[in-house]
Amino acid sequence: MPNGIKKRCLFSIIESPLHPKLSEVYNNKAINEIRFSSMRKALAALKKMPPDFIVAEFFYGYGNNYAGINISNLDVLLYSLQKYAPEAKVIVLVDKKERKYVDKLNEILVLHAILTFPVASQDIATLL
Repeated sequence: MPNGIKKRCLFSIIESPLHPKLSEVYNNKAINEIRFSSMRKALAALKKMPPDFIVAEFFYGYGNNYAGINISNLDVLLYSLQKYAPEAKVIVLVDKKERKYVDKLNEILVLHAILTFPVASQDIATLL
């Protein structure tokens, strides 16, 4: 990588086995992937180092999981991005059954892309 060019950073928030293994795609695009196994850990890192991209799974809050106020597991992250990384591009991975709920997130922060499982490497590569 030439001097003076900052390597882009991507947060992978992997909360289920459905999340595809995409490290090779990120390496090929010269993107530094930082993997998190929980939203809490990703939020802590966000305050120290704003990413260029976030790839995260969507889980709809069926009434009690997210106190009824939030739409999903991603709400707090998207609100935090407004403050710490407003330019970050968010790619959401979602199960077909929950796809209808994802568009509500655009009211918090406009999503870069929404991909329905199964997600292929090429689907992600074209978005980076």
